[in-house]
Amino acid sequence: MTKNEEFEIEITDMTDEGLGVGKHNGFTWFIKDSIVGDTVLCGVTKLKKNYGFARVIRIIKPSADRREAPCPIARQCGGCQIQQMSYEAQLRLKAAKVRNALIRIGGFAPEHIDEILEPIVPSEKQFRYRNKAQFPIGRDKEGNICAGFYAGRTHSIIPCKDCLLGAEENGLILDTVMDWMKRYHIEPYDERSLKGIVRHVLIRKSSLGGFMVCLVINKDRFPKAEELKAMLLSSLEASGIRLKSLSWSPNTEATNVIMGKSFETIYGESYIEDCIRIRENAQDSEIRFRISPLSFYQVNPGQMERLYAGALEFAGLNGRETVWDLYCGIGTISLFLAKEAGFVYGVEIVPQAIEDARSNAALNHMDNTEFFVGKAEEVLPRWYAEHAEENADVIVVDPPRKGCDEACLETMIKMQPKRIVYVSCNPATLARDLKYLTEQGYELKNARPYDMFPQSVHCECVVRLERKS
Repeated sequence: MTKNEEFEIEITDMTDEGLGVGKHNGFTWFIKDSIVGDTVLCGVTKLKKNYGFARVIRIIKPSADRREAPCPIARQCGGCQIQQMSYEAQLRLKAAKVRNALIRIGGFAPEHIDEILEPIVPSEKQFRYRNKAQFPIGRDKEGNICAGFYAGRTHSIIPCKDCLLGAEENGLILDTVMDWMKRYHIEPYDERSLKGIVRHVLIRKSSLGGFMVCLVINKDRFPKAEELKAMLLSSLEASGIRLKSLSWSPNTEATNVIMGKSFETIYGESYIEDCIRIRENAQDSEIRFRISPLSFYQVNPGQMERLYAGALEFAGLNGRETVWDLYCGIGTISLFLAKEAGFVYGVEIVPQAIEDARSNAALNHMDNTEFFVGKAEEVLPRWYAEHAEENADVIVVDPPRKGCDEACLETMIKMQPKRIVYVSCNPATLARDLKYLTEQGYELKNARPYDMFPQSVHCECVVRLERKS
């Protein structure tokens, strides 16, 4: 076949990136904007030796699970890969993704996975669930300043001020920032020339009320800061929106990394407060967190509470255990665990995150926690050399998408905890790491998927492993 050649195909599967999969004359095709059950007319875009890529020209027969995507730029923007699927079909797809990874990559028997894999936990909100958004700033085709999102696999900005996954108030904040840029002739950043000032606008919304705004700029000082503060306060207060924090982060490097390494506060606090609610002794309580522009914090707050409650349930604590929380970030899971553990140690390689974790522990009056900066595979052996008489009862890990470092897994095995709770945002690396842990004397007891990101292909999962006798 040749580029742009057209052919008809039935979609029988989907990839982890949300591409439809089908076979035509024994050749495998990956087709964007198609879902399982579709029959489509498509055109060839790229050919490899054993597979090819194609684009949808026309849907001949829609899947029973297909719906009209509510967002008008869903096909252009790379953020929502499966918005055209019904929510029930999205949940089935993600649950199957976890199951298949555990069987194919983890090497677990299908009957064992069917026994321990629990139903996926749906999100209460399928839209407007994100408490954080990062908008690149640039110019549209007419040369006007615009905010939006990058088209899939590109750095071309698709103008959009109101992502249906984020807060409705984001549009007003972006309009005010862009009005300020126009009024004071402040240029957006251009990736090709490396010139211009404003690169991104980060917006966080607290469940307690109020917003954080941080501008990422290509400069070591922030121009017209007082003017921006005055304009934002005026426009937001007129709409009943509270601005809790306004800051800027310098990033003058030619990089894809959004945030700079530091930030300076222009107005309000250097953080925004949020809380996680927890059921404790038949009573509801809450843990408060101070989140800086550089902090990692789950973007779906309602689902985050369920995810962490699942991790706490699988940890099986009775108030006496020593728990290690690896990749602890700003201490979100650590403090959740500290409510029911004897003592919790947190480890994180990012110094700023550990400072935040210590501050959050103090904010919640939790003196049964201690936090260390460094790699887990370096911190843990050093600590245990000095405290040989103490054992880890439970280890909790919540690594990035690449999974746990091999040295970290080896260290966990040496510590011989009774239970390991693994919180994962990538079923493939989860399955890989579980294979190693079960080969080293642990048994997979429970796995529970969570839909943290409706309309996308991403899925989180919490699993429990027990050390064999």
